[in-house]
Amino acid sequence: MTVTLVHSLTPSQEEELWRLYQDEWWTRGRTLEGVRRMLVQSDLVLGLVEPSGELAGFARVLTDGVYKALILDVIVAARWRGEGLGRRLMGAVMAHPDLSGVQHFELYCLEEMGPFYEQWGFTADLGALRFMRRS
Repeated sequence: MTVTLVHSLTPSQEEELWRLYQDEWWTRGRTLEGVRRMLVQSDLVLGLVEPSGELAGFARVLTDGVYKALILDVIVAARWRGEGLGRRLMGAVMAHPDLSGVQHFELYCLEEMGPFYEQWGFTADLGALRFMRRS
């Protein structure tokens, strides 16, 4: 089956994204209202949509377009995993014309996902840099 790359989501696809988030430990508990606000505020939104219109995969980017681009929420529906959709999403992000001049792409992931992202040159070897968070 073929999927189509889109740069915005319909209201029903927004709900499907929210449902996908509920199945993952890193996004469980997000509200539909919050997801809708997040989509409006994200600089780049990419979805992979089935011919039926159903959302099969998603990724988003926050960027200044020059120095930094933070790739977030790369997610593929469980029934589509293993079909190359994650690679397609990441390829679309990395090739997007709005990001062509960005110096540094960043993301965070679990250790076991490292080899997947290394395909695009990502590394965990950041020298003395330290990831920090305030909640």
